[in-house]
Amino acid sequence: MTTAEPSPQPQPSASPRPLALITGVGRTIGIGAGIARQLAASGWDIAFTYWTPYDRRMAWGEEQGASAAIAATLTGHGARTAAIEADLVDPDAPSRIFDEAERRIGPVTALVLSHAESVDSGLLDTTVESLDRHFAVNARATWLLIREYGLRFRAAPGSGRIVALTSDHTVGNLPYGASKGALDRITLAASHELAHLGVTANVINPGPVDTGWMNDELSRLLVRNTPLGRLGTPQDTAHLVDFLCSPQGQWVNGQLLKSNGGSA
Repeated sequence: MTTAEPSPQPQPSASPRPLALITGVGRTIGIGAGIARQLAASGWDIAFTYWTPYDRRMAWGEEQGASAAIAATLTGHGARTAAIEADLVDPDAPSRIFDEAERRIGPVTALVLSHAESVDSGLLDTTVESLDRHFAVNARATWLLIREYGLRFRAAPGSGRIVALTSDHTVGNLPYGASKGALDRITLAASHELAHLGVTANVINPGPVDTGWMNDELSRLLVRNTPLGRLGTPQDTAHLVDFLCSPQGQWVNGQLLKSNGGSA
């Protein structure tokens, strides 16, 4: 695990901002980056993780300077930031991520899980290595991050938040969909098992969000199958995460929420 060069940090204010730790913030047009920008604008400090080798092996490739650009935008909203590069296949990564976030900013109040391993394959062509990697990143790392959060939580009862992003896609995408199903159950368990901390835990299915991975044919198909006649955007998901993390969102707990424009 490595950390990006720190960006200039705002001076502390009389009322400290709460800290949100967001995983999977590797690209400026991604859902994670959209969530980070929205929460920073709403008064949160932001620690975020990314893993460049994953982007390098995907079709979109590495976005040079993405973590620095994202951090600069967050700083522009008055947030203290910490960009942490971490491979979530490593079972020791979650504790090191929390160590770094606490060292550079402070204790974590909200944990937003937007990381993912996602490589298309089906029942007949998925490899054991691929299945294991998907479950290590999407399920095991989610459990370890939530466990670390629960063990370290020190904020006021009622202020803690866990929000995880999921998917219901399975056909032709078996390891991703199956491991995201496990993520759902792990996160929803936290809504009960962390009740003594006053922490809420919810899962969001954002549906088809255009972050540069769709081809034109798929994009047109998804638009036709969505009553609102468009694809989702990172900002659509970010608005819901922002609400769930706000005081007004406290009564929503233990839910799997679809924010997908009614897509079939």
